[in-house]
Amino acid sequence: MLEALVAGYLVSFSLIAAIGAQNAFVLRQGIRREHVGWVVLVCAASDAVLMSAGVAGFGTVSQRVPWLGDAMLWAGVAFLLVYGALRFRAAWQGGAALVPTAAAPVALRRVILTCLVLTWANPHVYLDTVVLVGAISAQYAPYAVAFGAGAIAASASFFTALGFGARLLAPVMARPRSWVVLEVIVGATMWAIAAALAFG
Repeated sequence: MLEALVAGYLVSFSLIAAIGAQNAFVLRQGIRREHVGWVVLVCAASDAVLMSAGVAGFGTVSQRVPWLGDAMLWAGVAFLLVYGALRFRAAWQGGAALVPTAAAPVALRRVILTCLVLTWANPHVYLDTVVLVGAISAQYAPYAVAFGAGAIAASASFFTALGFGARLLAPVMARPRSWVVLEVIVGATMWAIAAALAFG
């Protein structure tokens, strides 16, 4: 059970840590110190709902379709390899400095709506949370729930750290090279997870 919990945490953390519109938004709000708690709550709660659906739904379906587990496993490996390659390509192309604008404060309603759109309208979110986390969780049966719990915990801890720790990262993340380093780390982690799934 502990192995499944840790694996869920690591897989989820690696997927969420990939730089994207949602993370950039959370980081920017954190640097601006504006509605950070609400942004973190929306992101973490959304991931919890999607990951729970992935773990519960995929487990049920895989019991009725025995070959689906292997098919999704290799699809997950392929997805991780491609996604990792994209992170390496982004690192090769160079990072983009994330410097918050000095604009006037934005209303809470607008911030939450923006966060919801960036989360639920992003197709990668469903691939990461429902499909990939759901598929990998099936490999840890009968501890798929523990895997899901680890994945949800990773999401909550990541967004909390990113949102509330952003002000400490402001000087560092204003430099493009910092984003390049993060992209390389994420890419390497995703390839390592793909290798572990393929050969483990």
